[in-house]
Amino acid sequence: MQRAMAFGALLATALLAGCASDEVAPTTSAASEIDRLQAAMIGHFTSAGQAAEDEAYFDVTLHMVPIWPEHSTDAVRWLYVEQAITAAADRPYRQRVYRLSDEGLALVSAVYELPGDAQQYAGAWRDVGLLASVGPDDLIEREGCAITLIEGVDGSYVGSTNEDDCGSTLRGATYATSRVTIRDGVVESWDQGFDAAGEQVWGAEKGPYVFRRVD
Repeated sequence: MQRAMAFGALLATALLAGCASDEVAPTTSAASEIDRLQAAMIGHFTSAGQAAEDEAYFDVTLHMVPIWPEHSTDAVRWLYVEQAITAAADRPYRQRVYRLSDEGLALVSAVYELPGDAQQYAGAWRDVGLLASVGPDDLIEREGCAITLIEGVDGSYVGSTNEDDCGSTLRGATYATSRVTIRDGVVESWDQGFDAAGEQVWGAEKGPYVFRRVD
């Protein structure tokens, strides 16, 4: 609750509405906070249900798995993240490493690219040994693209990037925004790219992708 009160005004314009669940008692230690966030994020998710109901959305598979326990601390966790069109699951279009950290008043998910040809690490969600030759110092940080997450009293996490800080050159964009809601078994993710005039040039237009945990 203290996190929400302290950062509520900062993130008010970026918060996405989430479905409420049973109230969860607040935790106090950095380790328990970061573990709760990691537990909510890890797993295998699909947007198949959303795609079946609305042709504006693709059937996408999302994998998030914990990696590098040797580089973790009480306030830091590492995740490997892979997204692919389900029909082309062996050719992911996005591979990232997230560094989850407890910054005192908020939880932060920093975003990193893998070095070299990321395809060589495709499938690391099922075999983390594919990342054995890579460590935190090898990663390329996407500066300005970190997501600040606030935990609500219902146990969900909501957050976003900060305005136009996340640079992007994809399809004529100059910056990108990401808005995320994480709740029981569901990850809602809305990524959009905008040009210098503020016109959207890529990403979902109607609302976030809704990924539901399948495993």
